Amino acid sequence: MNFEYFIAKRFIFSKQRKSSVSSPIIKIAITAIALGMVVMLVSVATGVGLKHKIREKIAAFQGHLQITNYDNNNSAITLNPVSVKQDFYPVFKTLTGVKNVHVFATKAGIIRTEKAFEGVIFKGISSDYDWSFFKQYLVGGRLLKFGTEASNKVLISSTIANRMNLKIGDKFNVYFIKDDPNNAPNLRVLQVEGIYNTAFNEFDENYILGDIKHLQKINKWSAEAVGGFEILLDNFDDLKQKTDAIYANSAPTLNVQNITDKYPSLFEWLSLFDVNIRIIISIMILISGINMITALLVLILESTQLIGVLKALGNPNWSIRKIFLYQAAYLIIKGLFWGNLIGLSLLYLQYKYRFITLNPETYYVNAAPVYIDGYQILFLNLGTLLLCLLMLIIPSIIITKISPVKAMKFD
Repeated sequence: MNFEYFIAKRFIFSKQRKSSVSSPIIKIAITAIALGMVVMLVSVATGVGLKHKIREKIAAFQGHLQITNYDNNNSAITLNPVSVKQDFYPVFKTLTGVKNVHVFATKAGIIRTEKAFEGVIFKGISSDYDWSFFKQYLVGGRLLKFGTEASNKVLISSTIANRMNLKIGDKFNVYFIKDDPNNAPNLRVLQVEGIYNTAFNEFDENYILGDIKHLQKINKWSAEAVGGFEILLDNFDDLKQKTDAIYANSAPTLNVQNITDKYPSLFEWLSLFDVNIRIIISIMILISGINMITALLVLILESTQLIGVLKALGNPNWSIRKIFLYQAAYLIIKGLFWGNLIGLSLLYLQYKYRFITLNPETYYVNAAPVYIDGYQILFLNLGTLLLCLLMLIIPSIIITKISPVKAMKFD
């Protein structure tokens, strides 16, 4: 058996240690590590969760990437059409990592009821649309289904529904403005099939989703003409790489734009979360390390006579230092255990009951989202353990300064 580990184990489970002077200091050190781990877990899980949710919501309305006509103005709502006859549609045959490709078109309109009116953007989609996102945010009614004939059923947000006093099954008029202001607007009578609430006001206040066939008819496009294509990826981290690859696989007349280029200020704000998380982790590890240094020095002071005896018996300094580092490692692991238990329990409760709420106007979500990655948890635990131990190596040098003769006389 490892000699240093054997001695350290005897000390760790000694009954005298539990009633010694160092006992409260050790408990404080363990508590500091546990609390630090709780704060780190909550910071990482909620920070990363918020990033994932916001990216997911933007992608639901805009796709991870959009392929449109090069002639379009970036601020235009009504897009110049492109043909659906593209090599990449309906699937990319030479490119992996693409979850879905669907067509879309947009046009500005005005909802008009007996008591109010509201400007909206009608987003036309087809049967190839991926509804996986809206399933979790549907608060009433059903998702849309499309056939060969144009469907008058639409999906609206709860924000628009409340403003216009609309319910499931209600019909309402939408006027689509023509390019020539002298011509009368196109009128469509639409029916509410479903109501969603994403808490992303920038989109909820503006978008209604319906059949793209209406816009093809209003814009006098053929059945093969669409406003563009939206692409959803399997992994957001591949966005830049896939943007370049999709651009290379698209016709020269088409433009490819991803959501980070389309909403740069929003994604710059999201990148600040990474900075905040790193700062929190650094502070928590520093506090944990300082508490462990204090505990280690108290352990060394309390065991001065033992150190003198071990030195007199011929044990080298590094061997004696390892005894105390083993004890410190045990205390750190114990603190990490309780920190993980408490932290993951809190995150589970938040995931289940969403008791920590947020202002959707600021954070685009109603409650703090939780995203747990096993690798991130493993990295936090191993990183905290290793960094704290490294911080303890230097103060453990004090053992080399202890004289065996004076140590054995120490009381």
